[in-house]
Amino acid sequence: MPYNEQTITSIRRWSPKTFSFRATRPEGFQFKNGQFVTLGLRCDGKLVPRAYSIVSDPDEPDLEFLSIHVPDGPLTSQLAQCSVGDTVWINSKVTGSLTLDYVQPGRNLYLLATGTGIAPFISLIRGDQVFERFETVILVHSVRTAAELTYREEIEARVGDRLRYVPTVTREPHANNQRGADLFRSGELSRMLGLPDADPEFDRVMLCGNPQMNREMTAYLKDNGWTMTNYKGVGNFTVEQAFVATQGVE
Repeated sequence: MPYNEQTITSIRRWSPKTFSFRATRPEGFQFKNGQFVTLGLRCDGKLVPRAYSIVSDPDEPDLEFLSIHVPDGPLTSQLAQCSVGDTVWINSKVTGSLTLDYVQPGRNLYLLATGTGIAPFISLIRGDQVFERFETVILVHSVRTAAELTYREEIEARVGDRLRYVPTVTREPHANNQRGADLFRSGELSRMLGLPDADPEFDRVMLCGNPQMNREMTAYLKDNGWTMTNYKGVGNFTVEQAFVATQGVE
């Protein structure tokens, strides 16, 4: 798979563990909202790649990514030290199961994220199609500390009748200390937003975050009548499992 050498154009450090960066976009690079790509750095002459969701909307001229900093991580420890003007290598192939192609159209779309798992959902809400496909989009972001509520100002600026936002913080005092997955399972999430109970006949769910949340919610949804999208067809919920190593842990 060909990698293209690109230049980092900006960096934002959200917390001691979390940062985002923008890079130039390879010529002819196409993707859909919610997809991911592998990118990497050359360390000692060897390319060290990892998969990252693309935060950008496809209409943006550059590519934006969100990352955690793992101190001993072979890639993130190096990425965290990069500066504007440094080089990153981006694969030409994109993929992922968090696009609108992976869930049936419906009433309400629940986007449940932990940590940097919010990245593909930022891409989705930056586009128009998700709001054409669903009456209401509910974005739930669960993190350990308030500093890890990445993109909060941007999300809050977009909140309205079509987009609802529920940030939760589990390790610090906050207005909501419950995990998003727990709020969904208890029905409290729908009640606090004044929405009808989530129903697999009408509503859809996307999951992205730490492996425990993905596993727990997948099991819960399957046990309660929801159908996961797989090679046999498109269901009413989907989960991204291809790049858990780069997602923040809630």
